Amino acid sequence: MFTMCSLSVCRTESVAEKMLTNWFTFLLYKFLKECAGEPLFSLFCAIKQQMEKGPIDSITGEARYSLSEDKLIRQQIDYKTLVVNCIHPENEKSPEIQVKVLNCDTISQVKEKILDAIYKNVPHSHRLKASDMDLEWRQGRGQRMILQDEDVTTKIEADWKRLNMLAHYQVPDNAVMALVPKQVTAYNSVNNSTVSRTSASKYENMIKYTGSPDSLRSRTPMITPDLESGVKVWHLVKNHEHGDQKEGDRGSKMVSEIYLTRLLATKGTLQKFVDDLFETIFSTAHRGSALPLAIKYMFDFLDEQADKHSIHDPHVRHTWKSNCLPLRFWVNVIKNPQFVFDIHKSSITDACLSVVAQTFMDSCSTSEHRLGKDSPSNKLLYAKDIPSYKSWVERYYSDIGKMQAISDQDMNAYLAEQSRMHMNEFNTMSSLSEIYSYVGKYTEEIVCSLEQDDAARKQRLAFKLEQVVAFMSLES
Repeated sequence: MFTMCSLSVCRTESVAEKMLTNWFTFLLYKFLKECAGEPLFSLFCAIKQQMEKGPIDSITGEARYSLSEDKLIRQQIDYKTLVVNCIHPENEKSPEIQVKVLNCDTISQVKEKILDAIYKNVPHSHRLKASDMDLEWRQGRGQRMILQDEDVTTKIEADWKRLNMLAHYQVPDNAVMALVPKQVTAYNSVNNSTVSRTSASKYENMIKYTGSPDSLRSRTPMITPDLESGVKVWHLVKNHEHGDQKEGDRGSKMVSEIYLTRLLATKGTLQKFVDDLFETIFSTAHRGSALPLAIKYMFDFLDEQADKHSIHDPHVRHTWKSNCLPLRFWVNVIKNPQFVFDIHKSSITDACLSVVAQTFMDSCSTSEHRLGKDSPSNKLLYAKDIPSYKSWVERYYSDIGKMQAISDQDMNAYLAEQSRMHMNEFNTMSSLSEIYSYVGKYTEEIVCSLEQDDAARKQRLAFKLEQVVAFMSLES
């Protein structure tokens, strides 16, 4: 019985469950914008910044710093932090901007970091795109060199081609860089007159080259083989599935034990940001912001339904509320901040957010999680924190239950106000048309349900729906 009851509001098989998700999305918009959005954005930025402090493989998406064991670089990668002085692509006379990069960064990764620094407070969709720009290394006496992920100097050993990094070009600390519009043709050449004598011999064969332009694999990690030659591309780590390396064949238990300390170190750096977000979500009053009426109204409705059906098990009620709001709305927001903000979410950031989202889900569960040697690393990471998070959730549900009930009149006024706030943002007629197409298929079932519901009978909703259907039939 517990299992069957606890599955309520957990799936998305009915229209009501799908509508509930959208209902919360609209009604929690103000709370998200004014309250929860800030710690969510801070968490995203903290993860991104921490990941980029160390090497990130642009092909596999694995990183030196990670919350996810699946996205952790296991090999030892030697690297140095460099500072490059960047010229603003839209105003070369403005002061140069200092950007921290790694000598093991691919050229595409460097371009992304430069754009992040230059357009720090600009929505991602309004920024220049890295794919439209070339990275130009400006040396003394007007010497300039275009750097690319792949060019005639790219190293190929056996059937593996390695993406170019700053170290490949021997870029020094405090080098001057500029983002310039990408050449019309695939420009991987360096003009002899602009190359210093010390590097001329190294690049003497780069005068003419018509290879492919930059490959921006840092955006979507993947293995990109050259179909004609069978050459596979790699950055920091050769993908085990495609190479002859056997490091991935070692026991997963040993790997987990070795690298758990590194995962814990990253987790410690991000702890404050995770705590701030969870605390904001599970607080009935945060920074003077009142609990959204929709949450109180829905939780009271669930309690009423439990009373109506004689369900007194507190675990079932707790599970209903968790399935209704945290697991249906907040988990999706935590895992996909790009739904809320105009940002780009990389592969490694997505993996870390998934770990945070799973911890959030575990915090809403009433079951005890027994940990052992075979437990996933993400469970071990937050094992000591989840009891505290669970107490926050229980207190949150309890505090909401003690709050004064919301009358139907107040709720209707609240819904009307929300509708007025967004009345110009949506095509109402289009939405009504979609709803009616569904009603047309299931008119009998809907009318029958309305006739059996007390509140619907009082408002004569079944009769009104039949009138609408009859009118629409005449119109068609």
